[in-house]
Amino acid sequence: MPHMNIRDLGRLREIGVVLARHGFGQLVQVAGIDIGKRKEDVAAGTKAPDLPVARRIRMVLVDLGPTFVKLGQVLSVRPDIAPADLIEELAILQDRVPASPADEIRALVEEELGRPIGDVFASFDPEPLASASIAQVHRAVLHGEDGTPGEEVAVKVQRPGIRGRIRSDLHILYSLAHLLQGRIPLPGIYTPVGIVQEFEAAITQELDFLQEARAATRFRACFAEHPDITAPQVHGRWTTGRILVLELFEGQRIRDLKGQEEVAAAAMRKVMEATYQQVFEHGFFHGDPHPGNLMLLKDGRIGFIDFGLTGTLTGEMQDVIIHLFTGLISQDAESVALTLYRAGATEGRVDLKSFRSEIQRLLTKYHGATLEELTESASLSEFVQVAARHRIRLVPEYAVLARAVSLLDGLVRELMPRCDIVEEVRPYALRLAGQRLAPERLGGDALRLFQHAHIAAQDLPLQLSQLLLDAERGNMVIQARDPEAAELREAIQRSANRTALALLSAGMLIAGAILFSGGAPVLVFGPSLMLAGALVGGMGALLFVGLAFHVLFAARLHPRGVRRQAVGVFRFFFSGRQRGD
Repeated sequence: MPHMNIRDLGRLREIGVVLARHGFGQLVQVAGIDIGKRKEDVAAGTKAPDLPVARRIRMVLVDLGPTFVKLGQVLSVRPDIAPADLIEELAILQDRVPASPADEIRALVEEELGRPIGDVFASFDPEPLASASIAQVHRAVLHGEDGTPGEEVAVKVQRPGIRGRIRSDLHILYSLAHLLQGRIPLPGIYTPVGIVQEFEAAITQELDFLQEARAATRFRACFAEHPDITAPQVHGRWTTGRILVLELFEGQRIRDLKGQEEVAAAAMRKVMEATYQQVFEHGFFHGDPHPGNLMLLKDGRIGFIDFGLTGTLTGEMQDVIIHLFTGLISQDAESVALTLYRAGATEGRVDLKSFRSEIQRLLTKYHGATLEELTESASLSEFVQVAARHRIRLVPEYAVLARAVSLLDGLVRELMPRCDIVEEVRPYALRLAGQRLAPERLGGDALRLFQHAHIAAQDLPLQLSQLLLDAERGNMVIQARDPEAAELREAIQRSANRTALALLSAGMLIAGAILFSGGAPVLVFGPSLMLAGALVGGMGALLFVGLAFHVLFAARLHPRGVRRQAVGVFRFFFSGRQRGD
């Protein structure tokens, strides 16, 4: 466990108090956190269980501040880690953080730019357009070439001191995770430490605005020729690790189109087309397309903003998604189950029959129903969660993509409630099948297969020669593992050790009896021999008692052997008396 200082202990106690206040007192006890005599918090916690667990977790994160709010936001896009009800609650944790003071923001901007803010911006609005847990966005105007006001931009500024606060809280989260490791069962495939590691990777990437700038630039380049999709242009000259200067989009948020059925339907079809191209053509996708990150611009295009979370798909990963997509559309539960199984890493044996049955249940649930008729949003996240319950670990990109598609499902449900989502995406499946069966694609697949076979054929003679040389020189070792044989060896070893101790104990008891009885040939040392006999005999008796307790204790671990081992020991020591010796 990481070393903790006094400041960390104080923060850990604060976390324990907040947990107890919201009804997680048992968790505090399991972790061994001392919250002192805060009886009022414990008393308040006794009333908290009336609320759902997921809601109480969200309330805990809000009370603990920006780092924990960000933890909740990261978990809200990871259906392989968090259950559905918790994801639904954590999705509320969006853009609800008070703004940092204007003078602190101005000082940070000038520190990053290395010059007064007026040298770069003709104007800079101190009131933010949006405020989130890590950063806030301000409207500004760049200087034109001749000193006149130029382009209007959005300046994303990282909150002052947030990096240090997150670094400190990460240290405490690791300490807390180590305290809980192995003490609480988690429903998924992640341990407490594993969850903190996933959070650290996500938050480290999001704190680097240069990474976000590269992602936005890449997305914009992917859709440079597309008439309906775009992303803001990045002003790289003024962008740093903590400041991101972007083109300012003007238009409506997608969420504001509710009630404008025709406009909303046209916008959502553009979003679905963009999603198809991101996944199956570019292999690069926006990982958090919630309604606040999608805009209908004044010229009718859809603008994607906020590229703090993106995903990259390899060709192999795209093939897996293609198999899943076509399997979902054709309602082939076995194909979906096997694809998910082969795409992930497994821990132990997977019950494929049960896994396929759950997949079939989900397919039946969604097929042919309109979003209005469903009690909950149709969601690929459920398929990821089913895989996690069967201990199939998928790469994070699949989970992020599933969550992104689920966000779009919810948006379609809200703006186009009477549409059949399966029928809406069927044309994309047909297009995908056509592309996959196109002669150039089949030719490329055949060429790759031939190249792999050719390389394997070239390596085969060398590998066979190496195998024969190893066999000739005696370097080849063939091992066979049999768990029962290993258990048998351990049992024989234990029996041999006990027999040796038993013989030693018996010898010491007999020697002590001889010495104590005065049976030695030199009688002049009678008293000394009697004392030595008592000592040797006593040691033998203690050794016997210890051996008996050891046998009985070991037998407790194997209940069927209690009587057999105990009787065996007593027969060994008293068989002579029973024969009349």
